[in-house]
Amino acid sequence: MIRFGPAGIPLSCKGRTLRDGIADVHHLGLTAMEVQFIKVNPLTRLALDEEVGKVPRELAQQLVMNVGSAEHQGGVPSLGALTGPIKKRDSLTTLTWSLAKDYADLQQTKALARALDTDLTLHAPYYVDFFGSSDAREQSTRQIQWAGVLAQGLGARLAVTHLGFYGGGERADSIQELTEIVTDLASWLKQFSRGAVRLAIEPSGHPDVFGSREEVLDLVHRVKGTVPVLNLPHLAARERRSFDEPEQLEPILKEFVAATDGPLYLNFSGVEFYGSGEFRLTPIKRGLVRFDPLAELLAERDYDVTVISSSPLLEHDAMYMKLLYERALTRRWTKQHAPPPPPAKKPAPAPAEKPKATERPKPKPKPKPARRPSARPSRAKPSRPVRRSKEVRRGGRRR
Repeated sequence: MIRFGPAGIPLSCKGRTLRDGIADVHHLGLTAMEVQFIKVNPLTRLALDEEVGKVPRELAQQLVMNVGSAEHQGGVPSLGALTGPIKKRDSLTTLTWSLAKDYADLQQTKALARALDTDLTLHAPYYVDFFGSSDAREQSTRQIQWAGVLAQGLGARLAVTHLGFYGGGERADSIQELTEIVTDLASWLKQFSRGAVRLAIEPSGHPDVFGSREEVLDLVHRVKGTVPVLNLPHLAARERRSFDEPEQLEPILKEFVAATDGPLYLNFSGVEFYGSGEFRLTPIKRGLVRFDPLAELLAERDYDVTVISSSPLLEHDAMYMKLLYERALTRRWTKQHAPPPPPAKKPAPAPAEKPKATERPKPKPKPKPARRPSARPSRAKPSRPVRRSKEVRRGGRRR
């Protein structure tokens, strides 16, 4: 099955809530959506007296990410702490998020997405720095964990993230350290969500940021509970390739499918190159990478793929990619079910030439036979009476 959807609330959506976006995605004929968890506004405070004894997930108008002692403010989120009663002198870490107010809001969104058959995923904040200060490293870790908490509440199956810049030393040392960080995050996410949410590692288009094709595939092979994200615009910018032919894309697609246990997650948009390591995402029709070769490749085999439009046009390009895929699928079906060609007709043998007859003299025309007289007696025509003058008729003589 192939799903298409935008990376965020559709631009044409009149409402700006997450449920409005999911309903609009469904009305547009799309079946997937990547929720954007971009702005992070955490607040750590002591529990109020009226909150003591209540379950953190039952608090209204609050998204509690962690509950712990006052000495461990902003610690690692724990499923047991979020589902158990709040104690006195506990410290609560809450988030202010424009797309959901509390866990009841998340549950309603989850129910709506399942009712409308919309596959949800969630993208963690884009800025990640594991090799800066200790505070920056801890904040990056917490942001990915909070994204996992929200994904679990929404029923999203993936928490998508980048891994940020390399460290200042050898690149191999940075990759090894990032592998250990991802191992801890994947293990925590598996325990917190009970295997319902997995960590998805996205490649990067900048050479100074972790995320080449080989690095991402090697990381997900080494760390259980992680899956790769096939972001073709980022790979095109990183490798300076436009992937014009299906033959260029087929080995890449096979590598990512083999490294993914489940549906392949794919991001696509247009892209423009500006020198070494610089790129900009554009609408698909204006970019250097076309979706047509990928659509042909997806239509040739029965892949299980979710295609997310990260284009500036969001749902418009998601619907455009769906249209290109349906056209390729129609061509494939027509090719497979075309009637057999009629058998070739054998050419008729050429007629044998008749021998030329010797010229004969033309026969003389026979004389026409004399017309026989008719046996029937002819009737004589009556003679016309002689006209006499009046005197003769009266018996007198004419002088």
